[in-house]
Parts: sequence; structure tokens; C-alpha cells
Amino acid sequence: MAAGNPLVPPVHGHPLTEPAALTAAQTILGHRFHKPALLVEALTHRSAALDRWAGKTVFSASNERMEFIGDRVLGLLIAEWIAERHPDESEGDLGRRLALLVSQPVLAEIAGELGLAACLSLSPSESRAGVRKLATVLADAMEAVIGALYLDAGLDEARRFVRRAFARAIAKHAQPPRDSKTSLQEWAMQRALGLPVYHVISTTGPSHAPVFEIEVQMGGKTARATGQSKRQAEQEAARALLEMLQP
Repeated sequence: MAAGNPLVPPVHGHPLTEPAALTAAQTILGHRFHKPALLVEALTHRSAALDRWAGKTVFSASNERMEFIGDRVLGLLIAEWIAERHPDESEGDLGRRLALLVSQPVLAEIAGELGLAACLSLSPSESRAGVRKLATVLADAMEAVIGALYLDAGLDEARRFVRRAFARAIAKHAQPPRDSKTSLQEWAMQRALGLPVYHVISTTGPSHAPVFEIEVQMGGKTARATGQSKRQAEQEAARALLEMLQP
């Protein structure tokens, strides 16, 4: 019999307000919060910010503002870290490393490894729909908990968590990543084919988890790809067209 989510009490209370639930989340993060409300906010999806639990209307802040803070903190800490590790790299190479390490796919993967999906507080309907497993939701939660750590204990505690959580990702990407859009543009310019042109073909899915379909055209060739952001879809489309042009 599968164990229930310890952060979603089945009958009474609201997710993350129970002592045991807070303890479980703090164990994952390796930090005991002086202000537990920060952690509650960081793990509250906007679908649960106003909802009914056990017959009572519950108001709480979603993690969107905390995500805004965490995004900036994470960018600073990753930039600091990769500059230390690669003192001879150019700004361009460092920038590509940074963009990759703070990208949605990497954040979602790390959040999954840590078990943050089980910690998220969502409305019952969104939870049943599997929203907690979406890359957008997991990436947002990852940034939000980093913001909460920073607000609760400062930059040193946020740095400690980031360096533990991102260690595998840092090691995995030993070489500077290649940006597919940049690579495609350089390939086209070398052959005087003109710049690639990107078009949004469609946008589907709910507003909190859209899926974009992008088409790229260049030199009489086209490729399409989807992503949970326009940037991601453009990168995937560019990668697909490069693979088509460079078999």
C-alpha cells in the first residue's frame, strides 16, 4: 500500500501547516526554518492559494513572489560558482553555462531528484491532474525554495543548498554547452543562407502550463518542436533543424 503524501493531510488542516509536514520538507532542504511561513509559501502552488480544505476556505500566498526572488539568488550563486570553477573561460562560455544550469529542464530534474514534487501544495483537482509533475511547476518550486532559504537564513545558507543540490548538474556539464539557436545562426551565416526565422504555430494547455509549438525556417528547410516556454521550443526547433542539415 503506497504511503500518502506527508505534506497533504487527508482530513484536517491545510498542506504544510502540520508539524510533521514541515519537518519532512525541511529535511529535504537540510535547513530548519526560523520562519516556517516562508517554506509554506515557497511550496504553495497558486492553485492552492485560495481553496477549500476540510470544508473551510483557506487563503495563503502562492510561491510566485518567492520564485521571483529565488530566480535572482540562484542566478547569482551559480554565476559565482562557475566563475570559480572556470577562471579562464570567456564571458560567452560562462553565460551559456549559466543559462543551461538555471534552465527549466535542469531545475525540474533537480527538483525531482530531491523529492520536491511530493512537497507541493496544490488544489485537489490540479493534484489529480498530475500538475505537480510538470517541469514548469517543479522548476518554479525549486526557485521558490531557494528564495525562501535566502530570506530565512541569508546567502550563505542558500549557497550551501545550491552547491549540494546542483553538484551533479555542474559535474555533468564539464564542457560549455552549445546554444542551438546560436549554432544554427552561425551555420547559416557561414553559408550566406540568411538568418533563421521562427514562428509560433500554436499555444495549447492551461495558462499555468502552456505548451508552445514553434517552427523555424531557413534555406528552404523547416523544423518544428514544442516546449513549455517559447525559448525552449525555439531551442528545440533549432536543434532539430541543425540535425536535419548536418546528418
